[in-house]
Amino acid sequence: MNFHDTQFLYRVGADTTVVIHFAFVMFVLLGQILITLGVFSGWNWVRNFKFRVIHLISILFVVAESLTGVICPLTTLEKWLREKAGQASYQGDFIATWVHDALFMEAEPWVFTLCYSLFGLLVLITFFFAPPRRKPVQTPEKEV
Repeated sequence: MNFHDTQFLYRVGADTTVVIHFAFVMFVLLGQILITLGVFSGWNWVRNFKFRVIHLISILFVVAESLTGVICPLTTLEKWLREKAGQASYQGDFIATWVHDALFMEAEPWVFTLCYSLFGLLVLITFFFAPPRRKPVQTPEKEV
């Protein structure tokens, strides 16, 4: 393995892109599971404003892509990197292949649009019925 080999670097970039893509999906899925569990368990951290806004924006981005027919930029990047590496799309080392197989499944496009939209609706409903909270602003106490 030559680290200066351009094809090697493209392959590493493609594998890294798949792992980042998988991490994004897990953030959205596990984030919602933890938010739901946390609301019922009284976990205060699941109402963290920044976390909840980032979580909501993440799924809304996926829903918007799906509704407009836009292919995910991470998928496009991975395919481009694989092509530059001289690999067929969706091949890589063991971890990248496993992550890719877990991430991509075969179904009609409308199935994914429906699933993304319903999941996005669930996130939105949770956002309103169990809203995030901002930390109260602490004011310095005046000395008497």
